[in-house]
Amino acid sequence: SVNALAAVVIGGTSFFVVFIFGSGFAQAVMPLVAASMGRTDEAQVRRDARMGMWLSLGFGLVTYPLFWTSGTWLLALGQKPAVAALGQDFLRIAGWGMIPALLVMALKGYLSALGRTQVVLWVTVAAVGVNLVVAWALIFGRLGAPELGIRGAAISSVIVQFATFAALAVYAGWLPELRKYHLFQRFWRPDWPALGQVFRLGWPIGVTGLAESGLFTACSMMMGWIGTVELASHGIAMEVSALTFMVHLGLSNAATVLTGRAEGAGDVQGLRDCARVAIALSFCFALVMVTLMLSFPVAILSLFVDSSKPETAQILAYGTVLLALAALFQLADAMQVMALGLLRGIRDTKVPMIAAAVSYWVIGIPCSYVLGFGFGMGGVGLWLGLVLGLVVAAATLMWRFWHRAPRVPQGVPA
Repeated sequence: SVNALAAVVIGGTSFFVVFIFGSGFAQAVMPLVAASMGRTDEAQVRRDARMGMWLSLGFGLVTYPLFWTSGTWLLALGQKPAVAALGQDFLRIAGWGMIPALLVMALKGYLSALGRTQVVLWVTVAAVGVNLVVAWALIFGRLGAPELGIRGAAISSVIVQFATFAALAVYAGWLPELRKYHLFQRFWRPDWPALGQVFRLGWPIGVTGLAESGLFTACSMMMGWIGTVELASHGIAMEVSALTFMVHLGLSNAATVLTGRAEGAGDVQGLRDCARVAIALSFCFALVMVTLMLSFPVAILSLFVDSSKPETAQILAYGTVLLALAALFQLADAMQVMALGLLRGIRDTKVPMIAAAVSYWVIGIPCSYVLGFGFGMGGVGLWLGLVLGLVVAAATLMWRFWHRAPRVPQGVPA
């Protein structure tokens, strides 16, 4: 039903917002473990990863009451009673997946820092495939499963999150090459200095993620004020950008690990060389995508629309303009996410958080609104504001990295 679909959308968005903030603690594991590897400090590798998992576990427990009482605050946010009730049903179940989802993030960071990226890839791909099958079976009552509708979608998500955590935990804890780190040995023992370090590094990462996701959410909401065709075109342009962003994010994570190891080893020249290579790779990929977007906009947009629909011609025409702006967006987005990854590698997160928040919320969103509605530029104005915010973020964060990198003492958090 329409209400069920709306409930899944609003429930999924709410879960994602909470997850984004909590994932900051999990993401802090990667640079900390990488730095410990650079110092060949195996004991600290274990401590950093464990305390990242501790904070992830604690965050999941603390935030679950938000999901249990979600019907109340969904109503307060203006949702229809039927949608709020279904959204609460969804979140009360899906909320149990917050803990394993965050633990999965922490383990992915740990394994990536140890150079075990292939298992992270294959487990993630398998999880997506399993989730599709299980969700289909539980939502629609296929393969002998009961028809659970919206609850089936939530149950599927929780099952897959726990299964993914189990798979990564078994790999991390029992693979012969990784046993020397004793990740789960005396897991209950706290390490307060390591816990504090993960917390100090992680919460700014979470806030930065919230600021960035809020920028795109606000832009989508404003696009919806203009019209449905414009919103549909915007959605396609954003989807294309999101797909290419995954490559830049992967390169950024690799840069986090390599710069973290170089910083931990006190190798400033190696750190700078790694940064140059990572930036060059990301920039070259962005140029390729810019060329494709500008050369074949209609072909790209046609992959996302039904040619038999009457509004398709309008979507393609408007989407072509937005895709040209998305090409500009590519370069700025590639550089800002790379800069964030490099800064996390040298454990600098507080100033980048402020820079990102100002770029997105003080510059990006107001400029989008003024250009889109004040100057009557519509969706084009919204995207220009988006690009402007990202350009400022990219320039500021890149300056911060090159100014900060040679000055970070070995082993001292920024």
